[in-house]
Amino acid sequence: MVDPNTLSLPDDPSLFTRLRVASQCLEVLKDDPTNPNCGQLINICLDLNVYASIVQQFQHSEGGRRLLSERPSLQGKVLDLAVLESLPEGTLGYEFARYYRDNKISPFETTLELKSDIDYIGKRYRETHDLLHVLTGYATDQVGEMELQAYALGNLGIRTAAFILLMSSFQLFNVVRSGIGGSEYLRRLWAAYRRGRASPQFLDVWFEHHWETPVATLRERLCAPAQQMN
Repeated sequence: MVDPNTLSLPDDPSLFTRLRVASQCLEVLKDDPTNPNCGQLINICLDLNVYASIVQQFQHSEGGRRLLSERPSLQGKVLDLAVLESLPEGTLGYEFARYYRDNKISPFETTLELKSDIDYIGKRYRETHDLLHVLTGYATDQVGEMELQAYALGNLGIRTAAFILLMSSFQLFNVVRSGIGGSEYLRRLWAAYRRGRASPQFLDVWFEHHWETPVATLRERLCAPAQQMN
């Protein structure tokens, strides 16, 4: 069993070392998804340059600069799910709260210290994971989770998503046994990737301002139609 407190990345690590440490971080995050050390370390292993590029993009727009300055959060400690669920059915707030209730899970929490805008973008990406399930319509089963990773890879170029997809390919026979053929599984991943590529970037969206907006409206604005990606 991996001890998350002992994981670290040496100076000037090789690609093999990055992948090995990232794999160990994933093992921890499967059971402890908010582990601050592994959450930050996997970003450093795989996505430091990706998040740095996103920060640069944000710095060239008024909305992006404001997001980086104010650093809104979707952590559980700032979300009132009871209030969100009191909103009209079909709104983002209502559907987001119902998503947690139906799946019997809680909002993202972490004690990660934000030392830079890059740290914030990494945290924001992880916070938006559950919202993306609501917006894209991808399920929370094994296939749906991989579809969402493929979508994020297409939309943002997140290398962690690519790594998770690669690792999941070793479990393909488990997916086949669940009733979905291998070719259908791969087709759905490819469709999700293309859908992400065709959709506007989601990470600079201030979702906290859209709790009363219908999910259908946001989906039309932010997500390419899934049927056109098949």
